[in-house]
Amino acid sequence: MINSKPINTLGELEIRRGKMEEIILGENQPCVKDIEVKFSPVKMLDGSVKIMPVKVGDGSIIKLFDKTPYPEKPTDVVCPHFLELKWANGCYFNCAWCYLQGTFRFRPMKKRPYLKDMNKTITHILAFFHKVKEPYILNSGELSDSLVFEANGAALSTNIAPLFIQQNKHKLLIVTKSSFVKRLLDLPSSKNIIVSFSINAKNVAARWEKGAPSVEKRLEAARELQEKGFELRLRIDPMVPVENWREHYKQLLIDIFETYNLSPHRITLGSLRGLQSTINNAWDKSWVKYLDEKSNWGKRIKLGKRLAMYSFVKSYLESHYDYTNIALCKETIEVWNKLGMEYRKIRCNCVN
Repeated sequence: MINSKPINTLGELEIRRGKMEEIILGENQPCVKDIEVKFSPVKMLDGSVKIMPVKVGDGSIIKLFDKTPYPEKPTDVVCPHFLELKWANGCYFNCAWCYLQGTFRFRPMKKRPYLKDMNKTITHILAFFHKVKEPYILNSGELSDSLVFEANGAALSTNIAPLFIQQNKHKLLIVTKSSFVKRLLDLPSSKNIIVSFSINAKNVAARWEKGAPSVEKRLEAARELQEKGFELRLRIDPMVPVENWREHYKQLLIDIFETYNLSPHRITLGSLRGLQSTINNAWDKSWVKYLDEKSNWGKRIKLGKRLAMYSFVKSYLESHYDYTNIALCKETIEVWNKLGMEYRKIRCNCVN
């Protein structure tokens, strides 16, 4: 059923979706109404409790990311729980610090990405659409690069994105380092598709993200998608305090706003961190020398250095570009407070 042909009009999109549903809901396939969506109370960052969808069916495709406990102590990591769309696992880019090295350490051929059953994925998405009335974002890039299969018939842009375009409630979050966005550009622009690029200072990316497209190629792809009308988000993560880091990250901001004329809807900052499983399984451990502190999310850069990096980028964004839609990724209450940012109202990369 996987179809890699481009979609040129909304009419073609409706036909494609109709064929998908015809196959998925055929005699030998489970009906959407028979797939359970489980709801449970979840404590939110502001202390309130909200009834949220926590998994669809067996949870192998759509599930709430809840690995970070509710933060209470200053050293606790802040992360709002978000919904994962686990349609694929793995990534070809092989960045030195990628946590997938530890996550898939027990899987044979762990470096090779693999696609889950697309029929099941689409069925679970449709069940989510039918049974979840409040709008949510589904993050398709937590366990893989969202565009990992764009060069073949398993492309997210031709098999999953069209489903989101044809409804008016839920959004698909694409998280990527890829510059191969041709098939996304073939789609009609939609407020239901968010594209978030992970970027870094050029010298940092060249040293530890050798398998990924250059920062310049990512920013050019971001500009093309912005011009097409897609919502654009950026993740500057993981920031690394290399020599002359201020100049390198300053140049990145100049490239974003001036060289490529981007207007990201949101920028999320994060710094280098490593779970022990990631460090143990990393093919290149040269980055570990920057990690000095322990936390409940692995080893981290020293608090003072993290604060200096975040403060520099935040101040530069505010003073030079009047840009304030800034968040932090997996940072502690202490860091949020010291930067004068309200973590209880967090609007970071993976949420609405």
